[in-house]
Amino acid sequence: MKIIYTIGVLLSLLFCQFAFAQTDSIEKQKAKFKLGINYNSGLNYFGRTDSLKSTGFFPQAELWFTKDIYVNAAPVFVNNAVQSMEYAGTITSLGYLHVTSKSITNLYLVKPFYKANTQLVQSALQAQTGISLSSLNKVLNLTGGADIKFSDKIDLGATAGLDHLIRKEFQNKNVLVVDPSFYAYAGTQNFTNTYYKKKTDFLLFPGTTEQVTKDVKKFNVLAYEFSVPVVYVQGKWMALLTPSYILPQNLITVPGRSDLSERGQNMFYATMGLKYSF
Repeated sequence: MKIIYTIGVLLSLLFCQFAFAQTDSIEKQKAKFKLGINYNSGLNYFGRTDSLKSTGFFPQAELWFTKDIYVNAAPVFVNNAVQSMEYAGTITSLGYLHVTSKSITNLYLVKPFYKANTQLVQSALQAQTGISLSSLNKVLNLTGGADIKFSDKIDLGATAGLDHLIRKEFQNKNVLVVDPSFYAYAGTQNFTNTYYKKKTDFLLFPGTTEQVTKDVKKFNVLAYEFSVPVVYVQGKWMALLTPSYILPQNLITVPGRSDLSERGQNMFYATMGLKYSF
């Protein structure tokens, strides 16, 4: 069975930090520790899913050394018809997230630690680093990003998105943020291409057919995603809900080998979370 960790969780957590940054003032200058719990109703990796329609829980601990520099860790627990809250591994990250009234700059390094017997789609991933830049205005925010994934091979990825941020601050200082968004994800794909090649006839001997197998790497669109992150902040508490609809693209299929083919379809899923800042 293949278990898939969702990219949407990481994106939602970054958005969460942005919403919280809007509510901090002088406190933002000192170190902070945060604890949270997140739930995902449909684990997927760019719309790629396992056959058991797994869900996941992600406790998270964060330490913000300054208003911009953070480190966090999120253990991954998977639940489905044959697994009940089974620990699959821990995702750690170190990042720089700088928010102004006109832009967001995010630099990050992700290091996963998987169990030896965990069959994750990206279990060969040794590390990932990337950058995203967002330009903010009252009408439409634009985001672009790029990443590098390290395993036995190096893969490149790219992200492009747009969103419209709606923020409401109440008299009791509580804050509600709604952010309808659209993102497109692209990246390199590695697969094996097999075809048959006929050799040319030689004198009176007929030509023969031989099987040729080549390793292929292509840069393709991986998925499109619509989401509506909703964040509500009350004092040191933050609640998050992100309904999403993802459309996977360019699934790799191997004729007659479903075990080697990518599984995926257009799907709706939601991420929910609760966080407390000390």
